[in-house]
Amino acid sequence: MSAPRVLLVDDHGAIREALRIMLESHGLVVVGEAADGETAVRNAAALRPDVVLMDLRMPGMGGVAATREIQARGLADVLVLTSFDEDELVFGAIRAGAAGFLLKTADAATLVDAVHRVAAGEGLLDPRVTRRALAALAGAGAEDRPADGGAESGADAAARGIPDAVGLTGRERDVLDGMALGRSNAELAESLGISVPTVKTHVSNVLAKLGARSRSHAVAIARGLDAGR
Repeated sequence: MSAPRVLLVDDHGAIREALRIMLESHGLVVVGEAADGETAVRNAAALRPDVVLMDLRMPGMGGVAATREIQARGLADVLVLTSFDEDELVFGAIRAGAAGFLLKTADAATLVDAVHRVAAGEGLLDPRVTRRALAALAGAGAEDRPADGGAESGADAAARGIPDAVGLTGRERDVLDGMALGRSNAELAESLGISVPTVKTHVSNVLAKLGARSRSHAVAIARGLDAGR
């Protein structure tokens, strides 16, 4: 399998350079860079990377608008790098269809693994990111959420908020809870005692039945935070 091709988007040149060194030293291919959303969309169309590594706060067109455009045109999957103070922007990126979310403080191994997962079509949710963003938009303070990543706090019993009329099976609800915890397809397969291809089928069914654009969007819908999808 060829190495994922990555487009770096951040308005700070030093950050782009650090990311380039980090990714290329682990065998990934950086095909281009952009310092704003408009350039990101243009370069994504010209270079067709597998993954766009997206900052959210930038001058001009920001990361949310750029993510929406890139997703609408089917140019690439978007992996968002975010800080702890960007909850509303993260939720905007969820609705825009970003495939993954990771804290900017992530180490090299975590970032490289995230790029591989997004490039493989799995998506990636860092529960620390999505829990804060969804909690903030639900009117609950993030300080009320446990930080230990336990099953109940991470998933927040996400699938239990889905009406029966949606038609999720019991197994699909289990998969949705696992998605809210940020589990990969392999981790879901192991925890549920099923194969990875079966997990992929369940994930596809969950997204289709909820009308979700990504795993993170499915979790938002499950928690009743995007009823207007």
